[in-house]
Amino acid sequence: MATWLVTGAAGFIGSHLTEALLREGAQVVGLDNFATGHRRNLDDALRRSGGAARFAFIEGDIADAAVCQRAVAGVDYVLHQAALGSVPRSIERPLDSHRANVDGFVNMLVAARDARVRRFVYASSSSVYGDDAGLPKVEARVGRVLSPYAATKAVNELYARVFEKTYGLETVGLRYFNVFGPRQDPEGAYAAVMPRWFAALRRGEPCVINGDGSTSRDFCFVKNVVQANVKAATAPGASDAVYNVAVGEKTSLLTLHTLIAERLGVAVPPVFRPFRAGDIKDSQADISLARQRLGYAPTHTVAQGLDETAQYFKEQTS
Repeated sequence: MATWLVTGAAGFIGSHLTEALLREGAQVVGLDNFATGHRRNLDDALRRSGGAARFAFIEGDIADAAVCQRAVAGVDYVLHQAALGSVPRSIERPLDSHRANVDGFVNMLVAARDARVRRFVYASSSSVYGDDAGLPKVEARVGRVLSPYAATKAVNELYARVFEKTYGLETVGLRYFNVFGPRQDPEGAYAAVMPRWFAALRRGEPCVINGDGSTSRDFCFVKNVVQANVKAATAPGASDAVYNVAVGEKTSLLTLHTLIAERLGVAVPPVFRPFRAGDIKDSQADISLARQRLGYAPTHTVAQGLDETAQYFKEQTS
């Protein structure tokens, strides 16, 4: 059985990857510095997977090259999720974003190259499409990035391609589109819209919509992302490329608000604020390349993902 390294293992997506791999009987190494992740996520993943005996954890920072070297020792596949997310955070703290998302990323590439891992799969972002107005988004056409966060992800893609061409390290980038699901943190100034809204509506408080509500996103349930990562690591001939990971449909923020409120059985109207700097108006992915080359096929629609997410949030507050 292969050994997998999940960076950002205590984070939202990383903990789901850890849980899924352990369920399949894999040996998993987790790396996290708890800058944005939580021990409770790991505890939940280990409990649900029943695979704690096959899990080893390293607490450390990917900005430390020695930590990265230690983490990849004996590893076959790397699923690199560790990063400082959030467009607003990157606008306020660009140096922090660069340190984690660029310096840390290159440290991980070097470590993976030196350890001769089979393949390095990393989280990119739909933010790299920037001001490209075309819909749906196709991998070969990007615009000018609109935030420091988006710039770091675009740089990741460049470095990954260089490491594949120069050193023969197989790399695959996954451009995530608005991932949501259980364990997503609703707290803090940079929390994603989905968990914030679930938490607010559960408390009977109004949700904040930036803009008039017509802004749309291709919301993607986390189990689809887990599938994409595993297939990206193992699909023959899939390296030296980036792929959209989404459902392929767009949902407006007003529609999303209605769907969440219905599942929670509440009726609290939203409040509206100005459109946020660095954001894009609409986003929808073309996932045909991931279907063809990875065998990716989303198992959850937005509605199905919201059903599972709503159940999780209800359990957390019951």
